[in-house]
Amino acid sequence: MSAVPLSADLGIEAASDLKQQLAPHLAQADELVLDAAAVQRVHTASLQVLFSFFLERAKAGHRTAFADSSASFRDAARLLGLEAELGLTPADNNNSNFVENAA
Repeated sequence: MSAVPLSADLGIEAASDLKQQLAPHLAQADELVLDAAAVQRVHTASLQVLFSFFLERAKAGHRTAFADSSASFRDAARLLGLEAELGLTPADNNNSNFVENAA
């Protein structure tokens, strides 16, 4: 199974593109794995898109997970309290305090 790679820039201007990228996978019955390892910049809007995507897939009984995630991505999710909702465990967080444009 290959992971769907996320862009390095998930700033506010990328939220719409992210939604379009994820839309074809919404009804995919198989487990979907996303790769956030390249993410350098994250905005709340993009995390909201991801949260909604995870929520809708869960409601349909479809599992979604991350294969990998960058420190910036994990930090932004932690700051917004979305670690559990996105399947990121605190152990995945390396306690980095660097986040560019998390709000």
